[in-house]
Amino acid sequence: MITDAGKDSEDFGDFVRATGTQLYRQALLLTGDHHLAEDLTQTTYAKVYASWRRVSRADNPVAYARTTLLNSFFSHRRLRRSGELPTDPTLGRESSAPEDDPETRLDLLAALTILPPRDRAVLVLRYWEDRSVADTARDLGMTETGVRTRSRRALQRLRPLLGAELTERTM
Repeated sequence: MITDAGKDSEDFGDFVRATGTQLYRQALLLTGDHHLAEDLTQTTYAKVYASWRRVSRADNPVAYARTTLLNSFFSHRRLRRSGELPTDPTLGRESSAPEDDPETRLDLLAALTILPPRDRAVLVLRYWEDRSVADTARDLGMTETGVRTRSRRALQRLRPLLGAELTERTM
């Protein structure tokens, strides 16, 4: 006989298996660091699990997990408790960018690291995750106008680093 707690754990396990790759990829794009992305994903799932009964009954548990991931990312950036930087700029640099051009991927990930966390989050959600302006605004707690403005300004900052043709092709 499966108890309610056992059923909740089983449901949560199914949720993690269904969303793990997606949340990890988003965390990796936000942080640019493989290990930090794993930590951020794990922190997100720990927070979601603590409220799993309520979250599982919500309309969109995935949106809740994404919002938790974003909030955890912003909290980590504010704390700045880690000043570690890898010595090899290619360490931990993975993404969902086109696989036929790894140099483009590395250039884009390196350029994203110069942006402030909120600008980086806007670009990752809007262009890499291909989310709508409305969805991005809702997830980040911003207005749609704010998302469009941040997107435009962040892309303007990236263009000199990447070249206009690269930002148009990849973003």
